[in-house]
Amino acid sequence: MAAPPEILHRDAEGRFEARLEGHRGELRYMRREVEGRSVMVIPSVVVERAIEGRGVASALTRAALEWAGAQGLRVEPVCPYVDAWMRRHPEFNGLRA
Repeated sequence: MAAPPEILHRDAEGRFEARLEGHRGELRYMRREVEGRSVMVIPSVVVERAIEGRGVASALTRAALEWAGAQGLRVEPVCPYVDAWMRRHPEFNGLRA
């Protein structure tokens, strides 16, 4: 079984980064206030072609959403991948902005 990607949170840069076998994936986010609540807006998840199909985007999305939940943030999944991922994982539906 392949090793999972290493996930790093770079809060100051607004991204989660995955590293696997010398390749990268990245989930970008920004924070904004909506009706007095902090919202994590996720516009994109990008994974290098060499590691596509190996669960990297899923691992990035899960890490970001778990962090958002722990911070009390709502999530606006602008990225189609993140939106679909959240639909497949209803345990995260309560985070939707």
